[in-house]
This record gives sequence, C-alpha cells and structure tokens, in this order.
Amino acid sequence: MTDNTVADEHWDILISSRRGYLDFNLKELWRYRDLLKMFVKKDIITVYKQTILGPAWFVIQPVLTSLMFFLIFNKIANISTGEVPAILFYLLGNVLWSYFSETLNTTSRTFTDNAAIFGKVYFPRLVLPLSKVVSGLVKFLIQFGLFALFLLYFIFIDKRVTPNWHIFLTPVWLLVIVFMSLGFGIIITSLTTKYRDLTFLISFGVQLAMYITPVIIPLSEVTGRKKILFQLNPLTSLFEAFKNGFFGKGDFSIPWLLYSIGFTILLLLTGIVFFNRVEKRFIDTV
Repeated sequence: MTDNTVADEHWDILISSRRGYLDFNLKELWRYRDLLKMFVKKDIITVYKQTILGPAWFVIQPVLTSLMFFLIFNKIANISTGEVPAILFYLLGNVLWSYFSETLNTTSRTFTDNAAIFGKVYFPRLVLPLSKVVSGLVKFLIQFGLFALFLLYFIFIDKRVTPNWHIFLTPVWLLVIVFMSLGFGIIITSLTTKYRDLTFLISFGVQLAMYITPVIIPLSEVTGRKKILFQLNPLTSLFEAFKNGFFGKGDFSIPWLLYSIGFTILLLLTGIVFFNRVEKRFIDTV
C-alpha cells in the first residue's frame, strides 16, 4: 500500500494518544452519548436495586438528615439559623451538600473503580465522571422537588419565607456547583492512580469541609476569623445565593460569587489538564 493510498483512505474513527491537555473532545463525547445514558441509568438503578424502599431513599435520606440536624444543632446545641425556619434551612443545605460531596467522591474514584473496563475497551474516559455528575443531578432534582414542597408550605401557609427575584439565578449557581464537583473529582482521580491513600484523605477532608460551609450555620451567624474561613470556601457564596433567592435571607455578594465562578473555571481547566495527561498511561499504574 503506497503512502498516497493511506492518505486518501477515510477512517470513521481515529484513536490517537496525541491530544492537547486542554482538549475537551466534545464531538467524541457527543458520539458516545448513548453510552453516557447507559452509565447514568446503571448508576441510578443499581444503588437501590436490592433495597426494600428503593428510590424512596432519595427522599427519606435528606429528610432524616435534616431532622437530625434540627434536633442536635438547633434544639440541643441551640445554634440559630437566623430568620429562616430551621428545618427548611437544613433541608436545602443537605440537598446541596449531598449532591456536591457524593459527586466529588464518586468521580474521584473513576480510574481506580473502572480500571478493568478501561483495560478492555476504548471510549472517551471523560464519559464515566460525566455519568456520575448526571446521575447525581437526577437524584438532586428529586430531592430538590421535596424541598420545593416544604418551601411552598412556608411561603403560603406559614408565611415566614419570601423568595425574591434571585431565585431565577438558581440554574446558574447549580451549574457552578456541578462543574466544581466535577473539577475536584477528576483532579483527585488523576492523582489517586499513583497515590492511592489520597482517597481516604479526601473522604475525611470532604466531611470536615461541611463545617466551613453554611449547611449547619448561616454565614450571618458566623463572626470573626471564622467568617473569613467560610468566605474563602468557594461553596459558601453559592449556598448563600441559593438561600437568598429562596428565603429572601442570606448574603448575596457579587464579589464573592465572582470569586466562586473564577475558582470553578480554573479548577475545571486544571482538572481537564490532569485528566487528559493521566488517562494516556494510567492503566500501567492503577
């Protein structure tokens, strides 16, 4: 076969290791969208397939956690949630935090949990962490629907909550949280191919991070140096923006929101660089 013949030959799929570190390869991801859907469906079904209550745990889990927070932190520890009804404050915080932490933890195990699949068949590796993000988003929307029911009660019956126009920015803040969890996750999974004990450290760190995020205590109740620590957490301004829109209370700070958005963009780009660099050779070390 001559060189001219090779040059004229058309290939349907070209697999090459020569890719830029910032190459998102969106065209290829779109071509494998059916595989993405399959992974999302598998994630949703298999988690609760052998449980008695099944998908009902999507709703039960945030309710039980919020009730526990209400009893321990609000009633026993006497931690104020400001002017927002405590159960409503904890429910929104738990729904948001649950999505972020679970998505981060699952995407951070992408390479180690799926090494057997990666070693047998080719597909864009970014499909798997994306599937975790999307399946987590489905669970989030179900739980958010539950929160909406509680919110309607406190708006029209209890009348202690008054949303404002910032509520229409909810998709923007949610998208930032989605990309932030994805960015953190793919950076961590790239590092754990070589340093396995990072997985345990990250799980512990994520649990601690909840206490510097306004899940248990609103930013308005934090004072002194602790407040700076809260504000440096890029999730804080996003959680507060959610609460400002839905409750009419909370700190809606444009500078801190821009900080969170900028942090997320930088984090995601760094994650893509790490991921594209490691995926070429991770199978030799995982």
